[in-house]
Amino acid sequence: MTSIDVQDLTKEFGSRRAVDRLTFRVQPGRVTGFLGPNGAGKSTTMRLVLGLDRPTAGAATIGGRPYSTLREPLRHVGALLDAQAAHGSRTARDHLRVLAASNRIPDRRVDEVLEETGLASVARRRVRTYSLGMRQRLGMAAALLGDPEVVMLDEPSNGLDPEGIVWIRTLLRRLAGEGRTVLVSSHLMNETASFADHLVVLGRGRLLADTPLRDFIEARVRPRVRIRTTDPVALESALTRHGHTAEEQADGHWAVHDARVDDIGRIASAAGVPVLELAADEGTLEQAYFDLTGAETEFTAQPQEA
Repeated sequence: MTSIDVQDLTKEFGSRRAVDRLTFRVQPGRVTGFLGPNGAGKSTTMRLVLGLDRPTAGAATIGGRPYSTLREPLRHVGALLDAQAAHGSRTARDHLRVLAASNRIPDRRVDEVLEETGLASVARRRVRTYSLGMRQRLGMAAALLGDPEVVMLDEPSNGLDPEGIVWIRTLLRRLAGEGRTVLVSSHLMNETASFADHLVVLGRGRLLADTPLRDFIEARVRPRVRIRTTDPVALESALTRHGHTAEEQADGHWAVHDARVDDIGRIASAAGVPVLELAADEGTLEQAYFDLTGAETEFTAQPQEA
């Protein structure tokens, strides 16, 4: 099994340290979401892993080897960092055929990935006529071309329509299910929550979190129960007797923090409180992410005064 290993990785651009002694491992068999504010160092880290930049210190390896030492690297690592990388005057098929030939990948594989990414019908059109979403699909086709064990993607959903976003989500889950190592950088919190098993979070070039997705959320967002009733006085009284505090929300429901649905349901039932709605109000990845990275954002818009 092939993992991505980053050890004390540092990259400086003049006086600015873009990546600051990073250490983490991306394991096979799961989708790892790579998160962080703009300027956090995500793209630089991916470029360092792929040998596109040289580190100031530390190392990044794939399966224990630097990317630069891999023979026929597309057979080992598939990457999408820039959807605009394909030459505009080439057709999509010719672009992939050049990549295949340079890595001794048979031509039949070109047609397979064109079909898999939904580009077969436009494969002979020049890339400059492609929309951003089509270029993203072409970048995915290139990443999948060598049937690699490791897949690294930077904002793969960018420019895709809803059908394309669902397709990417399904593809990522399938690749991880096949035992591959999948690292995906994204700014879309809800989308990341739909496919990621594990998270690596950066802030100002430093590692802020390396943890399973569910643990990340539960550690930072207080669980609460959502309840709606026609008798809020009776509800508050019953909850207070059992050591709970309810807060009325703008839409009329009540939030009970640090509580379980079963417990609140039993309390309301025993007190004869009419219940119109009762549900667990689970924390979201977005809430947990902002809780962690709020102080690490390099560019923050300031609210306008009225």
